Amino acid sequence: MFKANRIGMMIIVCIFLFSSLSHAAELLDRIVAIVNQDVITWSELYKTMEADASPTVKGLQGDEKRRVFRENEALFLETLINARLQMQEAKNIGIRASDEELQETINSIKKKYAMSEAAFSESLKGEGFTYEEYRKRLSEQIIVSKLVNMQIRNKIVITDEDLKKFVAENKEALEDTESYRISQILFKKQKDADQGRLEDRAGEVLKKIEQGGNFNDLAKQYSEDPSASAGGDLGVLKKSHLNRNFIDVISGMKPGDVSKPFWTESGLHIIKLESRVEAKNKDEMMEEAKRMLDNKIFTEKYNAWIKSLREKAFIEVKP
Repeated sequence: MFKANRIGMMIIVCIFLFSSLSHAAELLDRIVAIVNQDVITWSELYKTMEADASPTVKGLQGDEKRRVFRENEALFLETLINARLQMQEAKNIGIRASDEELQETINSIKKKYAMSEAAFSESLKGEGFTYEEYRKRLSEQIIVSKLVNMQIRNKIVITDEDLKKFVAENKEALEDTESYRISQILFKKQKDADQGRLEDRAGEVLKKIEQGGNFNDLAKQYSEDPSASAGGDLGVLKKSHLNRNFIDVISGMKPGDVSKPFWTESGLHIIKLESRVEAKNKDEMMEEAKRMLDNKIFTEKYNAWIKSLREKAFIEVKP
């Protein structure tokens, strides 16, 4: 009798546990959005966030990564809804990705990054994809690319008048001047501060650089400029936009050179000339203008097209 009761209790406990686990799985993989006839689950959204996250975010651990994902969940969901709408549109039109196209794309990726089959498989594992999941994702990218080309990209026509007007309206952005890629360490000028002390401090940092210290690491440690977190990287700056003091210093430098400390109104600078970008000739400038105008038109038309897809669709975002 006792044994029978115990077996009965075990069965009840097992049923309860199975029910609880099923409920937990359902919560974990709940529906977060309905897009026409399709559903988007939370696990699908999370996997998309994981796959598309920047290397910095991927490097975060546990709670910190989950916090970043929660903060960006709504944005990723909107992107996923847009992707689903495009896949539905492609299906309606009859756009497909063949096995040959898929294999050709995979071969191109492996060739580009000089990856063996084993290295490619290891890379997929590191990204959290099975081979079939990756093929499905790649297939969708190919299909959407075909669709966007058909609906938008191939319909863009830029006339000479369009280009001429764009150049006239964007003279500053297209200005034909030499540019420089620069990193810097800045010691900010303080009111009534002893300039000699700042110069001594800058001299000590310069000595570390001359003794083989890494400029970008020292910028992170000592620079008082917002660029410090990026190792002092200021990006590519046009000559016409630079302070006269910078131009005078750079004029005597070669790529890779580090300057002596010099003063501007902002403070005391040590700069490293990473590279020079020569001024574009007229043909290059016009080609750049055409590229910029093409991107501008594409973005405007793409956003309008996505808006039209959303307006005629049934979309429900679940709380």
